[in-house]
Amino acid sequence: MYRYGCFALTGVCFILLLTVILLSLKRERLQPFDHCFDPGNALSLLAHPAVFCFLVGSQAYHCYQQCAKGWLPYGKSCYFLSTLRLSWADSQKNCSSGGGSLAVISSRGVQHFLTRTGNLTYWIGLRKNTTEWNWVNNTQLQQNYWSGSTIRSNCAYLSSEAPEEKNWETASCHALNYFICQLEL
Repeated sequence: MYRYGCFALTGVCFILLLTVILLSLKRERLQPFDHCFDPGNALSLLAHPAVFCFLVGSQAYHCYQQCAKGWLPYGKSCYFLSTLRLSWADSQKNCSSGGGSLAVISSRGVQHFLTRTGNLTYWIGLRKNTTEWNWVNNTQLQQNYWSGSTIRSNCAYLSSEAPEEKNWETASCHALNYFICQLEL
């Protein structure tokens, strides 16, 4: 009985040793940031989320990103809620200087996340061009969360203090407001 116990424990130790060796080999395949960095799309490392890569197979790299400090992850994007008040156009310039844009609310989940996360009023990437509302990514507004008040101005903001189903308002694009930047991963 004692021999069978020794053989079983030796087998378990052997399996554990193989597992440790395989994991250490896989760890050696982790690649630094510059192996996955696209020089044609160079962004400031301070404004851009960190990119982590590892080798899959002999040639292919698998990369994933993590939001930079101060940015909040949700879905396949990182969001930054400003503490600075700017006009709509200056807010968009500020966001685009880091490779992003004002936030595009593409789903109910994003609407819920941004409403729940913030506690102020924030410019979003929605602006009226003549008769149509369009996002900064050139898509037309489909789903909306207007508060129900008359739409008189050309730029939209989200009010975190109102219920998420109806918390979009409009203001003059020249008014100063906080803003939400979005950086897609």
